Amino acid sequence: MSDGKITPISLFVVKVPDIDTIGMFTRCSGLELSIEVLEYAEGGNNEFVHQLPGQLRYPNLVLTRGLTNEDAVFKWFGATRTKADLKEVTVTFQTHRRQAIRTFTFANAFPVRWTGPASEAGTSEVALETLEIAHGGLQGF
Repeated sequence: MSDGKITPISLFVVKVPDIDTIGMFTRCSGLELSIEVLEYAEGGNNEFVHQLPGQLRYPNLVLTRGLTNEDAVFKWFGATRTKADLKEVTVTFQTHRRQAIRTFTFANAFPVRWTGPASEAGTSEVALETLEIAHGGLQGF
């Protein structure tokens, strides 16, 4: 936001082309990139090691939400299971009033894991589901 104030994030909205909105999630991790460091020892000088930039790495995105009856995640899994159905996925950070704060776009994304709830009936725990997405990196970076 331009006023310099920090706005709390309430939702992460995930969209996939041809499937539209996968859903709204309350937790997101794996939004990270790092450069591998290659070390090269200086010949004849045991006191110096060159550090050079290597490959750019992206961990999988991991999104969590309360269990829903929506089947968009399973449609995406089904499309990916039979062929490599790589998509450009967007994750939009929103406020509790559904105002977009920032959107990230990930290239060549596909679902790699879905985990259902691990709770017991009769408890007050919220049933959670988790979606893990592999991708080829941030677009526009």
